[in-house]
Amino acid sequence: MSPQPQAAVGAPLSRVDGRLKVTGQALYAAEHEVDGSVHAVIVDAAIGRGRLTSIDSAAAEAHPGVLKVLHHRNVPKLPYRDNSGSNNPPGRRLRVFQDDRVRFHGQPVAVVVATTLEAAQHGASLVKVGYDAEQSSTDLTEAEPDEPTRYARGDVEAALRAAAVRLDLTYRTARNHHNPMEPHATIARWDGDQLTVWDKTQWVVGTQTELAAVFGLRTDAVRVISPFVGGGFGTALRCWPHVVVAALAARETKRPVKLVLSRKQMYLGTGFRPSYEYHLRLGSDRRGRLSAAVHELDAETSSYETFTESILAAGQMLYSMPHVTQRYRTVPLDLPTPLYMRGPGFQTASFVIESAMDELAHQLGVDPIELRRRNEPHEDESSGLPFSTRRLRECYAVGAREFGWDRRDPRPRATREGDWLIGRGMAAGVYDTARMPAQARARLDADGTALVEAAATDMGPGTYTSQTQVAADALGLTVRTVTFRLGDSLYPPTPPHGGSMTMASVGSATLDACNKVRRQAIELAVKDRESPLYGVAADDVVVRNGRLHLKNDPVRGETYRRLLARTGRTHLEADGSFAPPSRPERHSFYGYNATFAEVAVDAALGLVRVRRVLGVYDAGRIISPKLADSQALGGMVGGIGTALLEHTVTDHRDGRIVNANLADYLVPVNADITDLKAIYLDGDDREADPLGVKGLGELVMIGVAPAIANAVFNATGRRVRELPITAEALL
Repeated sequence: MSPQPQAAVGAPLSRVDGRLKVTGQALYAAEHEVDGSVHAVIVDAAIGRGRLTSIDSAAAEAHPGVLKVLHHRNVPKLPYRDNSGSNNPPGRRLRVFQDDRVRFHGQPVAVVVATTLEAAQHGASLVKVGYDAEQSSTDLTEAEPDEPTRYARGDVEAALRAAAVRLDLTYRTARNHHNPMEPHATIARWDGDQLTVWDKTQWVVGTQTELAAVFGLRTDAVRVISPFVGGGFGTALRCWPHVVVAALAARETKRPVKLVLSRKQMYLGTGFRPSYEYHLRLGSDRRGRLSAAVHELDAETSSYETFTESILAAGQMLYSMPHVTQRYRTVPLDLPTPLYMRGPGFQTASFVIESAMDELAHQLGVDPIELRRRNEPHEDESSGLPFSTRRLRECYAVGAREFGWDRRDPRPRATREGDWLIGRGMAAGVYDTARMPAQARARLDADGTALVEAAATDMGPGTYTSQTQVAADALGLTVRTVTFRLGDSLYPPTPPHGGSMTMASVGSATLDACNKVRRQAIELAVKDRESPLYGVAADDVVVRNGRLHLKNDPVRGETYRRLLARTGRTHLEADGSFAPPSRPERHSFYGYNATFAEVAVDAALGLVRVRRVLGVYDAGRIISPKLADSQALGGMVGGIGTALLEHTVTDHRDGRIVNANLADYLVPVNADITDLKAIYLDGDDREADPLGVKGLGELVMIGVAPAIANAVFNATGRRVRELPITAEALL
């Protein structure tokens, strides 16, 4: 059929749910009113490893308002069937209240249920827990690692011996916590054997299947509702133990139960970006052509689950080199399980690789951009596949021009403004273009309005708005006549809302569903003798503003409303789907960026201030420019936090997190942020998906930290290989 006019896609629209949010009408997990709800507060383990020897709940149970105290000695064993879709088999999950083992500091060991939040909180403080404590292991550098994952091509050691220039570098990155504004919260209600939860989640289907597995239910016996998520950054990509605790408490008390984690508890059991020790050896000729790289890295995981992320890919394909080996080891520790955090894997790898490239450029006396240009690959050397698109050279050129890179003095400490040393740095970034199977349902009603549903979630990037834009153009309607619903497991299933895959996956399913409905209407019109479009070729009909008409004769046509009314239809409806090809990929799919940063460093105090950041992105088609800017600026802010501020501190004596609050765990605030700018190359990657998008949410954070670190070197001459960069490291 003829391509549809595109009026909504590409327009800088404001959020369709914006008014609900600013007026307080958008309901987050803890805000749903469920009749008869009572409150639950978790009691956290005070040791990092060992066994529970006693739980004295008498004082708590005697406190007015307390209904029940649940723990491993008085709750039934749960079946934990293996139908959860989890990456970890059931035997490796943390089974709450199922035994006396303590596996990390802050593990839930009991829960107090009461008629008021205050009673539950005080009741939790009255529970006395006895322990047989063991020495916990929480130091990445002192624990025994698992068997490694390996990758190799070529003969690295021979290539390194022959290299004219060799670097041997070790980098360390701190553990980071997600810290979204909305705390994790769950309301659970049982109706017989049917369980409904209102939960903060980035994957309603994942939470649904996990709860069904834990309680031994059919999947359709569990309903998960999550219409709004107040920030996630990855922390809500799985069903955490507190969700199970809420459902268990609701079943045992026969009352709906609301459980909201405190800010401190957010550090104890809802994931984090693991810390890494990353050793990189690099070889090149004297012109900077890379010949070999050895990547050896160790990362935190928990003792009861093995968490890995895509940290190896960038080292295999970002730059051309014939000889590469990688060794990736997880180190089991007495910690809760890490989880994906914005730009997972690629963010950490980017800091290491891009810092090393800057160091090599300085040693060779080559401009950092020119060094990267000299090592541009012609194909993905890890797979031998051509890139679907790869426009890094254009990102460099546009970024250098807009940033004023030619005004940078390459000599460290050469640029000064009073007490401030000024430095400029840059870095390249790459992130996988992820796509997964998704479904959506579209309905066109007789009044000319449309409803589209999918079980996606929206933690902030604007899923409601972007999906509405896609649906409006596919149906030929205005945005205000389309409603998109999400966040309910009753809707067609979708993949996790993470990995920058929502637009490609859910958006393509939405496009398919709406295209089918529009085609139904066109077929109806061209076969209806009373229609002005009777007998014309369906391929010659387009729809604009709810009116079907001939592409080359706009006068000849009719509205959806008139067509459906005349043919006696209350609505037209269709299910849509999207899935990446089942056959082997024909292309290598990635998004790219070039990030530029300018910093000022106080020469006497070592304080770093970011003065400006510019990002240029090869991210395919941009559906919503205003939402894209929100994503890009937020990613830059996150990158500034990673580079200069964020650092989870652990007391290795017992695994306690010392700075489990927003007073001591530092994140950027308004005073830290000045001039941020994003530029998007005009693109369209139809090899990746029908919409031509490549994903943006992760990509915009990757490269920010190394660009800042490289700018700090340019300002000070001090090379920092550990994040965050502190004043102490620069003095």
